[in-house]
Amino acid sequence: MRTRFEAAMDKREAVKDAEKNGQVADNMEVRMALMARVDSGEITLAQAQAELIKIKKSAKKNGQMTRAQAFSRG
Repeated sequence: MRTRFEAAMDKREAVKDAEKNGQVADNMEVRMALMARVDSGEITLAQAQAELIKIKKSAKKNGQMTRAQAFSRG
């Protein structure tokens, strides 16, 4: 029988695999790029959060999913 820990690890692997395959709209690269823009002073944290929300909302239209969806499907 699969433990909770093993299930959580499988879900994390599913997210990583989905990100590698380009199925996740708000992947870590996108998030890191947003934070780099915040760190450089180009945008504020609130603007970055708003942009991330837009990316998440447009994911389904673009045939992608969010990290949370990839985690729950894993």
